[in-house]
Amino acid sequence: MARAEPQIFEVVDSTRLTLNMHRLTLGGTGLEGFPCDQRGGYIKFMLSKPKIGKAVVRTYTIRNQSERGLDVDFAMHGTPAESGPATKWAITARIGDKIMVGGPGPAKPMPDGRGPFLLVGDMTALPAISVNLEDLPDNATGHAIILIRNEADKQNLTKPANVKIQWLVEEDLGANSALLAEAARSVPNVDDLAYAWVACEFEAMKQLRQYLRVEQNLGKERLYISSYWKHGMVEDDHKIVKRVDAEAIT
Repeated sequence: MARAEPQIFEVVDSTRLTLNMHRLTLGGTGLEGFPCDQRGGYIKFMLSKPKIGKAVVRTYTIRNQSERGLDVDFAMHGTPAESGPATKWAITARIGDKIMVGGPGPAKPMPDGRGPFLLVGDMTALPAISVNLEDLPDNATGHAIILIRNEADKQNLTKPANVKIQWLVEEDLGANSALLAEAARSVPNVDDLAYAWVACEFEAMKQLRQYLRVEQNLGKERLYISSYWKHGMVEDDHKIVKRVDAEAIT
């Protein structure tokens, strides 16, 4: 299937969800012909294009989709001045501002069944984790571990009653790469997991991969694991590190 051409979307709403999470709703003509029900999938923001070189491209999850537009949540890693180009654009965008958007790319959903499931991620994965929790059956069981920057970044997530949410707080997101793996090691009965879903900072991902794939022997049929970013590194450089890492373990 040919890849869809990027389209121009328009900002139709801008909301600060929590202290360090900002949401834009993107609609306008770009929504015409956009596939339905792409929650959890991803889109690519095509930002300013330098005089020489490629456009700045950043990848984000579709948190919600409606007739009004696509909700996209941006995790802030610091002050607006410290934020990356996409987040800086998002938190300063005004209603009516336009942006070129590519995609959508496929979601990484949970498998069917009641679990037990383990979901692990930081704020960058919170939109995808939220979608996956919403889509679990009411009788599902499991544990979700989510790393946020501040207590005020906790969200009221829709989830099955028997899925526990464990919030971890670290102001410098990604600086302590052991936090998520340490929390995962404290989850009981990991041997009984039906499936584990992990997305976070690169170094944290490697420690979780060591635990879940190597020590707990979860194969690909029981584990999705990915790094969404790398502490101190822009997305383009992270992609290179991620590719080298993937080649080294295959």
